[in-house]
Amino acid sequence: MDKENKRAQFDPSGVGNKNNNIFGLPFEVEESRLVFIPVPWDVTVTNTKGAAEGPQNVFSSSFQIDLYDPMVPGAWKAGMAMEQIDPGIISTNQQVRLQAEKVIRFLEDGGDVDENAHIQGLINSVNEACESLALTLEKSTLQYLENNQLPFLIGGDHSCTTGQIRALARESEFGILQIDAHADMRKDYQGFTHSHASVMHQALETKGVTQIVQVGIRELCNEEVQVISQNHKKVKTYFDHDLHERLFEGENWSDICTEIIEKLPDNIYVTFDVDGLEPSLCPGTGTPVPGGLSFNQAIYLLETAMKMGKRIIGADLVETGPTPLDGIVSCRIIYRMAGMMIQSNE
Repeated sequence: MDKENKRAQFDPSGVGNKNNNIFGLPFEVEESRLVFIPVPWDVTVTNTKGAAEGPQNVFSSSFQIDLYDPMVPGAWKAGMAMEQIDPGIISTNQQVRLQAEKVIRFLEDGGDVDENAHIQGLINSVNEACESLALTLEKSTLQYLENNQLPFLIGGDHSCTTGQIRALARESEFGILQIDAHADMRKDYQGFTHSHASVMHQALETKGVTQIVQVGIRELCNEEVQVISQNHKKVKTYFDHDLHERLFEGENWSDICTEIIEKLPDNIYVTFDVDGLEPSLCPGTGTPVPGGLSFNQAIYLLETAMKMGKRIIGADLVETGPTPLDGIVSCRIIYRMAGMMIQSNE
């Protein structure tokens, strides 16, 4: 059955059919305008693992969603589908995660990497595996772009973002809107060059990324403060404390969101780390931090970008944990983001 017939016969008010693709939609990857790329990977997570289960959690939760979106009512008709989760990535993640855990324990116990050849070898092995994943994601993203499809990555930890940003940067210049509790601006962390804590530093150094606007940041180290300060023309950080101080003192969220989005160019990439939200909305995420945005504040910020004519050329949602609530919240954010992404590219 072709796409047109599938669309005509599909009942968007019916029960979510688990024999269909994500959100119960009847479309295949090849015929969809937007493609979700699942990445079950949490190799370098240092606090609580589980983000590797995020893609499956999102997929399983998605069948309970009602498809009416007041901002973009018929976006699903353009076609959305998720790739099958690659068991090879799951297997590699499990193996490499064990290597990373040995390094993390060694460092937390006060070990000196320079004096331990075995640990040095483990770090090199982890870095090679992470770079291999980045190259795989870069290649698959480029293929979707060539097919005029919109790529949307579902993590996995935040390090998964690198390959997709690289691919998009080969096609055009763009800015990044980052919703996150952490700046992720370390050059590397614990020796891992593809750490979830260094993904935005890699983006900063990627030719084609012209601007990074961070929202909700509330935990960072001195190195990251220096990086942000030294790159103040390219990086604008809206710290969570400052945002809430402005709200408490009478500013409205609409004006703040307009100010944030004005800092971005016409083409944007949205990277949404769920720990940018209040921890009650993402209880299973790897590194939760008190504070953060509400669900409605985050959605309103994204809607402001669409209303202001920004074109979302790519997106990701990362760090979703394994609990039911993690899946419930994340799949709804993803659906709303996907609709906006499709609409902004019309």
